[in-house]
Amino acid sequence: MQIKPTIKINVRRNKVVVLLSLLILFSCAKRKSKYTDKQVFRYNEHSNITSLDPAFAKDQRNIWAVNQLYNGLVQFDDSLQVKPAIAKKWTISEDGKRYQFELRNDVQFHKHILFGKDSTRNVVAKDFEYSFNRLLDKNVASPGGWVLQNVANFKAENDSTFTINLKQPFPPFLGLLAMKYCSVVPREAIDYFGNEFRANPIGTGPFHFKLWVENTKLVLRKNPLYFEKDENGKQLPYLEAVAVTFLPDKQSEFLQFIQGNIDFMKSLDASYKDDILNTDGTLKEKYADKVRMQTGAYLNTEYLGIYQDGEEEHPTKSKLIRQAMNYGFDKEKMIKFLRNGIGTPATSGFIPKGLPSFNNQQGYSYQPEKAKRLVSQYKEETGDENPQITITTNSNYLDLCEFIQRELQKIGLQTNVDVIPPSTLRQGKASGKLPVFRASWIADYPDAENYVSLFYSKNFTPNGPNYTHFKNEFFDVLYEQSIKEVDVLKRRKLYQQMDSIIIEEAPVVPLYYDEVIRFTQKNVHGLGINPIDLLDLRRVKKG
Repeated sequence: MQIKPTIKINVRRNKVVVLLSLLILFSCAKRKSKYTDKQVFRYNEHSNITSLDPAFAKDQRNIWAVNQLYNGLVQFDDSLQVKPAIAKKWTISEDGKRYQFELRNDVQFHKHILFGKDSTRNVVAKDFEYSFNRLLDKNVASPGGWVLQNVANFKAENDSTFTINLKQPFPPFLGLLAMKYCSVVPREAIDYFGNEFRANPIGTGPFHFKLWVENTKLVLRKNPLYFEKDENGKQLPYLEAVAVTFLPDKQSEFLQFIQGNIDFMKSLDASYKDDILNTDGTLKEKYADKVRMQTGAYLNTEYLGIYQDGEEEHPTKSKLIRQAMNYGFDKEKMIKFLRNGIGTPATSGFIPKGLPSFNNQQGYSYQPEKAKRLVSQYKEETGDENPQITITTNSNYLDLCEFIQRELQKIGLQTNVDVIPPSTLRQGKASGKLPVFRASWIADYPDAENYVSLFYSKNFTPNGPNYTHFKNEFFDVLYEQSIKEVDVLKRRKLYQQMDSIIIEEAPVVPLYYDEVIRFTQKNVHGLGINPIDLLDLRRVKKG
């Protein structure tokens, strides 16, 4: 009896919320006396943001928004050097296990009524203790708990001292702490909002939360309490606001950018790449006066993953077929015509350019005759006269996969391409249901451990990032040595040895080492570029 009225009330309430949201957006657009359009940085996120809680900052779409709202103990600069953030300095014990951080005493949470009469309070070491415990809480189920897997314990010694003890030395650990998972959050907000903290964020970052109409618009405003200053002593950030739209179509995003309705575009898509770029990767002349383009190394390897486990028999369980796939198509041609020169052909293993462990070792070049011989050998040894593979991808990479399909069929390998939604692709990879899948691996922190960890047998999905279920005993031994090795050069050699094993065994087909590419309007200044493609708006100005 009570169900129908409840539904009617909820529908009516939803309509009111939408109407109010539209009115707010309209009034924000009209209220130019408060801040001019020149002070607002506008960008589009074609993949919808799912959470503004740093504990769920897993994907770039969430990480970019979270980076404006929160801080951690440390942070990366654009050269990926670890710099102070809320921790002003730190010491590391000689055995590499004990990290002690001294915190700033002038960092305040964003203003909110939850903090009482002062509407804010200072961040203290207990807040990091709480935030780290929350990352490990199984009830929270944060995908970032793995960041602390090598931590024995942590403790707030007093308001300004925070200590972390590791189970064993792990030299890349500071870089892990720069990840957004490790941001500080206030207990008061979590206690009050619970799961709805995802849409009611309170942090310490350069911008504070103003409005989020999911799938429509996100608005952040300048944090007047922000603790960081520029080189001249001026308080950051310079901008008054950040406005994010959620147009799902990249062609529409491109048109909005060209019309000047958004300030920044972060990627290159097949729908417009030939309009804006020449085949050598340079900006088309017609945009030279309107658009600024930045490119740089990106710690991202694009690849085809090949599942190695399971009872079902697939041709790709044979190393002969996996190697034939690696030799069987021209990566240089693929980059030139399908990527307009953006990216580097991945002919040197899985570890990308931009990391010191990249060593230009010989991987797989284009050798179609050798690929044909490997396929023929497979047919002779197995009696399978018509080996077939299916590459699963999403629509954004269909052109690349169709190119590979045409090339592999020339070497005698029947190839199909299956296009599925990104969410289904992610689930299929994690569950081992896809024999060959297109994927990318973007480094979370600047150490090659990021890349070799994908092939460590104890990291099999769903417990870790080993999507291929590759297992090699010698590789595992080298990996376990590397994560304990304090000497940088020795650790680098171990990473390169592991990369050589990946080249030989071919559980993946590396496609290209990506590049960060950023397009901005000419009136945008101070937007840097970095190899993990983190969006940092603290020093951005418009005008």
